Amino acid sequence: MPHSNESSARKRWVTDYYNFQRTLKISGFTIIRNAVVNDYPIVEAITSILPVVDEMLVSVGYSDDATLELIRSIKSDKIRIVESEWDMSLRAGGKVLAVETDKALKQISADSDWAFYIQGDEVVHEKYHGAILDSCNQYVNEMQVEGLVFDYVHFYGTYDYVGDSRKWYRREIRIIRNEKMPTGEPISAFRDAQGFRKGRTKLNVKHSGAAVYHYGWVKSPAQMKTKMKNVSRFWNEDKEWEKIMKSEDVFDYGEFDSIKRFEETHPKVMHERIARQNWKVDLDITKKKFRLKDALLYWFEKKTGKRLFEFRNYRFI
Repeated sequence: MPHSNESSARKRWVTDYYNFQRTLKISGFTIIRNAVVNDYPIVEAITSILPVVDEMLVSVGYSDDATLELIRSIKSDKIRIVESEWDMSLRAGGKVLAVETDKALKQISADSDWAFYIQGDEVVHEKYHGAILDSCNQYVNEMQVEGLVFDYVHFYGTYDYVGDSRKWYRREIRIIRNEKMPTGEPISAFRDAQGFRKGRTKLNVKHSGAAVYHYGWVKSPAQMKTKMKNVSRFWNEDKEWEKIMKSEDVFDYGEFDSIKRFEETHPKVMHERIARQNWKVDLDITKKKFRLKDALLYWFEKKTGKRLFEFRNYRFI
């Protein structure tokens, strides 16, 4: 008899668990503009999170190329496209990126529990899908958890190298709670939409158990410089932007402080793009270009795994 009760209890637990799994809802969202001319892996970015989201809101800024057609070519009934006019007068400090991110966030489904933000040069490896879903399930009813943080892998030059110095941010928030009735300041994009806050207050977060692969610095030297000339105006004053526009048409990948070889696998959605790579950049990973202070901090981090004096745009709880 006890065995029968145990069996019944387990069946109820399993039923309740899977019902819970089904009722959890995650909305993905992103913004994009001029993806073709700047060679953003936006299709790969969107596709990489489709398996873990219930809908995917894509806000397409009016572009000078076929960005809208590119997004429409993605075959998924989860995708919902909206169009937006970017106010380029807000470009100082990348503010327009935050404004557009907030506009997109407001257009996801109101009944979603979580909002999963992905930028146009970020991709999530399929090996992390399970961990992401587990974390969303684990913390959905812990209302003090306002966001989930991801580790970052920053590729540089080609798909074979990653940055491993302090200049590359280690983590950032990419999943935030979809607040139904926010108390006080709502969650919104911070500065240039690198992360999220409530006004000036950092979000309380847990780790997602996953990483984001950042491919923003992987292009041919010519294409990289084209992108820099196109997007640097989001962060630079007119005089500085004009200086960049007059610079050489080829980016020098030799200007790095520290990189290492990437020894793992890339997300499957990136394989076709990687196979199309038609440039070669040979970088000497033995060269380290640090000032003394940065060299000491780098050495300490590699020995201990701890990053001293790290800026964190979030608060672990």
